[in-house]
Amino acid sequence: MQTAHFKYQQASLCYHQIGHGPQPLLFFHGYGQHGKVFESNSRLIQEKYTCYMFDLFFHGESVWGYGEEVLSKEFWTAMLKAFLAAHDIEKFSLAGFSMGGRFVFNTIEAMPDRVVQIFLLAPDGVKTNFWYNLATYPIAFRKLFKSMILHPNYFFSIAHSIHKLGLVDKGLIRFAESQMKTEEMRSRVYFSWVVFRALQVDMQKVASLIQQHSIPTHMTLGKYDKVITVKNMNQLLKYLPECGLTLLETGHNGIIPQWQPTIDA
Repeated sequence: MQTAHFKYQQASLCYHQIGHGPQPLLFFHGYGQHGKVFESNSRLIQEKYTCYMFDLFFHGESVWGYGEEVLSKEFWTAMLKAFLAAHDIEKFSLAGFSMGGRFVFNTIEAMPDRVVQIFLLAPDGVKTNFWYNLATYPIAFRKLFKSMILHPNYFFSIAHSIHKLGLVDKGLIRFAESQMKTEEMRSRVYFSWVVFRALQVDMQKVASLIQQHSIPTHMTLGKYDKVITVKNMNQLLKYLPECGLTLLETGHNGIIPQWQPTIDA
């Protein structure tokens, strides 16, 4: 596995490369992870694919050099196109887990004619959740959310109050708590949600592009996932009747270890 950095203006995108197959496959990980989380999966398909596993900003070794400035769809598209040009990649496939799903969907929106196939692993972006809304509301709410980085007890108190009202599942609360243990982790939560706030997804538009360009798509979900639930994926699946679906006997964190890439999707 080779690791390198692609610099674009004030941003630097770290990526890990495995394989020597003729088909490029771009991987985007979930929150709190890094690109190498897909290493085992990539080795299974390295004869057919050349795998590029990215560290998203605020994760791994990638650097977002613009503070709290939003990552716009236009910047993401320009940076990725520059990366593809630098590696002489014209057509490519996409794989995204959880938060990485937002990057997959935005890439599809930007250049659907270049996408060969799509692997969606419990993708975020299909249905915006409460925590994402909290972080991306007007500036007064974002300041409140940012204050929770230094004073996490406020966050936990609000989270448990919301749970008692029946607005979120206890499993989601536990997941949130696991990502807020240290100041560094809480800072990553804040910057990821605030900087990525422009990467909203119009699922009907994305589904239309997938159908229009006849892009084979396969979705893998965890039967016991409390973060990205099977129920919430119905919004996308109803627009993509030909999308393949695999249900794994696991929760959110068990999806990548159990995922077997279907190379003939």
